[in-house]
Amino acid sequence: MIIDIHTHCFPDKLATRAVPYLAAQAGIPAHTDGTVKALKDSMKRAGIDICVLQPIATKPEQTPGVNSWAVSVQDKSIISFGTIHPDYPLWQDEIRALSDAGIRGVKFHPDYQNFFADSPKLFPIYEAIFNRDMVILFHAGIDIGLPSPCHCTPAMLKGLTDAFPGAPIIAAHMGGYLLWDDVKHYLIGRDIYLDTSYSFADLGPDGMTEIVKTHGAGKILFGTDSPWVNQRKEIFNIRSLPLEEKDINAILGGNARKLLKLGEI
Repeated sequence: MIIDIHTHCFPDKLATRAVPYLAAQAGIPAHTDGTVKALKDSMKRAGIDICVLQPIATKPEQTPGVNSWAVSVQDKSIISFGTIHPDYPLWQDEIRALSDAGIRGVKFHPDYQNFFADSPKLFPIYEAIFNRDMVILFHAGIDIGLPSPCHCTPAMLKGLTDAFPGAPIIAAHMGGYLLWDDVKHYLIGRDIYLDTSYSFADLGPDGMTEIVKTHGAGKILFGTDSPWVNQRKEIFNIRSLPLEEKDINAILGGNARKLLKLGEI
């Protein structure tokens, strides 16, 4: 089973505007049109069994609407995390509703949502999510489409692993996109998952292999950041790493299946 832990889609009407805008902002091409249908077509070409959507409410008032859509698009091949904007006043109710709907995690993008990942203001929100046995995924490191400062650095994530020991935290982009020295200094060997999304092109096979081997393949999750990369190519990249087959299989799906408690599906 192959599970892509980090993908993005939008409602069909929004996708026609959002994907071209985001592509222009970051200066990178999109590999799908950002719709759920296009993602499923990409999954089929790549041989991916399950994709996990990572939605983001960039404004507080967007939170319930984005979550309602995320719940509605789930099926056997699409799982979605939820979103909580830190300034949404009814966040407790929203976390409860996500949990009751079977949502397995929450995505935060501190740059788009304008908060620092280790701000104590967020700790009650994090705690409420973890208390519901849900996962948190953070965009980590530089976002090439947004200006400084970086709102989620490896050092901040280390602080969160200290504050919430054993909590299921995923640091996207191999722990901190373009902050690789800090990833190695602050995160390697700690109890935190790293996803592979949008990292292979910059780290290369040697850099990816080093982080996987030093951090442990059991804490690495396959992710692509689709539509911003080609899913089939990313699977080829992971399979090309000089790792044991059991570790490749764990990264491509085994680890995510355990983390998300997907059983034997």
